[in-house]
Formats: sequence, C-alpha cells, structure tokens
Amino acid sequence: MKLFVGLGNPGAEHAFNRHNVGFMAVDAIATAQGFPAWRKRFQGVATEGRLGRAQVMLLKPGTYMNESGRSVDEAVRFYKLALDDVIVFHDELDLGPGKVRVKTGGGVAGHNGLRSLGAHVGNDYVRVRIGIGHPGAKELVTRHVLHDFAKADHAWLEPLLAAIADNAPYLADGAPDKFQSRVAHAMQTEEDALEQGRAREPRKREAKPSSKPDAPPAETSLGSKLRRWLGS
Repeated sequence: MKLFVGLGNPGAEHAFNRHNVGFMAVDAIATAQGFPAWRKRFQGVATEGRLGRAQVMLLKPGTYMNESGRSVDEAVRFYKLALDDVIVFHDELDLGPGKVRVKTGGGVAGHNGLRSLGAHVGNDYVRVRIGIGHPGAKELVTRHVLHDFAKADHAWLEPLLAAIADNAPYLADGAPDKFQSRVAHAMQTEEDALEQGRAREPRKREAKPSSKPDAPPAETSLGSKLRRWLGS
C-alpha cells in the first residue's frame, strides 16, 4: 500500500488557493486514473485504487493545513506504513511556477503542513514539491499562498496537474526520478507548443462593432477542469 497525501485546506473558499495545489494534484490523479468516489476517512476524505503495480490510497486531510499530521498519522498507523510509502504533494515557494521536484526528507522551510507532518510522523516521507513561485518579500507570503491562482497561472497549472496525474504510476512504482523527468518533459513540450503557436499567430484585425448583445464569457479551461477534478 502507498499513501498519496495532498496538502491543503478544506472548504470551497480555499479550493483554488495556491496553498491547495496539493489537494488539486490528488484530485487530478483520482479523476485521470479512475479512482472511486471520495469518502470520509482518517479525519479527511480518501479514495483507493491501483496505480501501476501498487495499491494506492489518496488522502486529503480535513484538519486544515496546520494539523495535517493528525490525519496522516491515523492512516499511517492503520496500514502500518513505512514513511517511504508515504508521498506528500505540497506547494513550494522556493520553486518557480510549474516546476516539480521530488525528494525524500528534509526541512519544512516554514510550511505549516510539513511542520505538522514532522511532529506526527517524522520527516522521512517522499515529497512532491510543486512550485508556485515566491511573491518576492516575506511579508507578502501569507497573502500569496492563501489567494487563488491568478488568471496568468492557468496556462501552466492545467497542463502541470495533467502531467502529474498521467505520470503518478511512476511514483507508486518507486520511480520518482522517472516521474520528475516525465513531468518536466511534458511541461517543456507544452511550453514549446505555446511558443510556436505565438510565433505563427497572425496579427488580429480590429473587431467590427456588432449589433448583437455580448455573449457571457466562457469559463476558462482551467476552471472547468479543476471543477471536474474537485467534484464541484
């Protein structure tokens, strides 16, 4: 059994916060990999299925970020898991937006969710660090992480979550380096495609006035996909 934990805060008001990108990652995995419906377990919600050769439980603690360790500790004790079977997805200020790095153990760098995990289960679990970028000043960090992703972030966030979901079986099979390289390759391919598209895009003509009433703006692709991943 592998335990994939997404870190975040419960509640619709937090669903699209940068701090909730761990929740978004496991939601994307659950949808893309055909996991069953979420149900209440371990002071949070969980779902279980197969990834690669492993049985995997996805867990979203419902204890709020600062107490994430309580939920994870219950699951670890119930299944008698070693910490190298625990993979935690979380936001990372020290990585640029769209970057992903995998490592085992380490410090908490001021992240309250990681601090709580360290207090309850120790620090030697596997971490999938999802870059959200740094706002540039320490006093801006809280606002940065607790606010929704900006519209400009949509171009990289959607393909990043899709790449994480598609390549999650490598993590379950104990191949974190391959997971990291495949995600990086997917993101580079996406960036190259966007650059080529911009280079080929013709200059837009000035729109003519229309007598028809304005249509309501379409929902962004990210918004629709995330709502599907989040089950809302």
